[in-house]
Amino acid sequence: MTTLLETRNLTAFYGDFQALFGVDITVGQGETVALIGSNGAGKSTFLRTLTGLLPAKGQDIRFEGQNIAGWAADRIHKAGIAMVPEGRRLFASLTVEENLLIGASGKRAGPWSLEKVYEIFPDLIAKKNNPGTALSGGQQQMVAIGRALMSNPTLLLCDEISLGLAPKVIKDIYEAVPLIREGGTSILVVEQDVGQAMAVADRVYCFMEGRVTLSGKPADLTKHQIAAAYFGAKNEGEAA
Repeated sequence: MTTLLETRNLTAFYGDFQALFGVDITVGQGETVALIGSNGAGKSTFLRTLTGLLPAKGQDIRFEGQNIAGWAADRIHKAGIAMVPEGRRLFASLTVEENLLIGASGKRAGPWSLEKVYEIFPDLIAKKNNPGTALSGGQQQMVAIGRALMSNPTLLLCDEISLGLAPKVIKDIYEAVPLIREGGTSILVVEQDVGQAMAVADRVYCFMEGRVTLSGKPADLTKHQIAAAYFGAKNEGEAA
């Protein structure tokens, strides 16, 4: 499989506080990769570093063979990385369709259009003229994902897209993942719901305290291994 994204010994800081410690991760072309871990484990910080929202100058972040570390966020976006942020962050003054069209600013060539977004999220069709923030939480999340797809990214980053949503809504949203991949987009998803992450991902990385503590294919990882990597070795006995 062709490597699309690779980080080598990646670190990140908030001022003097170090949040990531030597993180090595790869995402292959056409893969869905999940990052799991508890709150504060460093997952969202990792995404912020990839997208240029945290400084990474002098680091090694390879995307399609180029070292993008230190690039400005807009340059990284134009290169083909789009993020669905935690909390959705829709524009309250814009309609659903206007929120989607914002994502097409600086659009790259590719399969994604309004029609394609409405195809995978048909619930949005009847709501397209409604204010984006007047929708249910699940529908807002669909808009946030659609907005990111409108730029035709090669890599889609999803930060906690199931947070605060009902199980049925989460199921509906995650059913779009295979359709997104069919369009040629790889996916890197941050997910606290371990079961959901294991169900959707080709490979999983577990974060704890800014470090990768476990990685592998879901079928190869036991509940015991995941619990130990998620909570620390001191809880291994409880994970049996």
